[in-house]
Amino acid sequence: MSLIWPQMVWALLLVPLLLAAYVALMRRRRRVPLRFSNLAMVRAALGPGHRVRRHLPPALLLLAVAVCLVALTRPSAVVMLPSEERTLILAIDVSLSMSASDIPPNRLVAAQTAAQAFIRDLPAGLQVGIVSFAGTASLVQPPTTDKQLAIDAIDRLLLDRHTAIGSAIVVSLATIFPEHGKDLDAMLFGDWRGPGGSAGQGAGVGIPGSYDSAAIILLTDGRSTTGPHPVDAAMIAAERGVRVYTVGFGTTEGATVTTEGWSMYMRFDEDSLMAIAELTGGEYYHAGTAADLRRVYDDLGSRFVLERQETELTAMFAGFAALLAMLAGLLSLRWFNRGA
Repeated sequence: MSLIWPQMVWALLLVPLLLAAYVALMRRRRRVPLRFSNLAMVRAALGPGHRVRRHLPPALLLLAVAVCLVALTRPSAVVMLPSEERTLILAIDVSLSMSASDIPPNRLVAAQTAAQAFIRDLPAGLQVGIVSFAGTASLVQPPTTDKQLAIDAIDRLLLDRHTAIGSAIVVSLATIFPEHGKDLDAMLFGDWRGPGGSAGQGAGVGIPGSYDSAAIILLTDGRSTTGPHPVDAAMIAAERGVRVYTVGFGTTEGATVTTEGWSMYMRFDEDSLMAIAELTGGEYYHAGTAADLRRVYDDLGSRFVLERQETELTAMFAGFAALLAMLAGLLSLRWFNRGA
């Protein structure tokens, strides 16, 4: 736990002062002589445990003051709260390298199986969209709360040539922000002029990771060979506050793929994937096996149910202090017919 106003800790010195004042008051009362003809009758009237009852309401009231003073320091802590992200775009690489069989039966099938299991486990009400990308990127399933539609869209993915990671990010952003479609299309067709150009002006919030209503998960096993540069596309996502979680699938050493009589050696660009995640406030994951990919998706799935957030606890402390003060007053009225 941390304190937003640590300078207010000095106010807690009031607690021992109040305690000392209470002890002094009790000693003063003991010095006042009282005359009773029958002390046994007085003890019977007070009942068992009268000493505890006598001091409990003031103790609760003192505790309430202490908690209230702690609230003045504006305590905060990192707690797990329900995620506010309600649209998730899953961008899946379908380039020819995904046919590599180093992850049986091949990378694409392993990725499809893991992605479908991930979607099944997502909380109800979260919209999922599917973007596939090779030489170009396309939205194969608009965001939907119908999990089966997203699962079926993943089943229909087909392999194609080249890899356009930047295009995948741009198409995902155009899906999240359809009102910015023209500006984002300009980037796809080579007219984008960078963060200071027309496509980047006034489009987003300007703080990476600040847009809590959507996120992008990008899975690839290759390096970008066409389309916008992935880091340029990530800058646009960062301007709009959208997190991009990147997953490098396959071994870092790469794999050889044979197609139409040609053998190609391919590996994913880990540095670019790390840069994309860092720029947008997301995270980079490496999944070298199908089991690794399932674990990555499990971790990502938990993020979209609960996420760690720095939360101010002032209201909680103030409410607890009010509850203690109320309890002290009720006990005092019940036992002594007066306030604490």
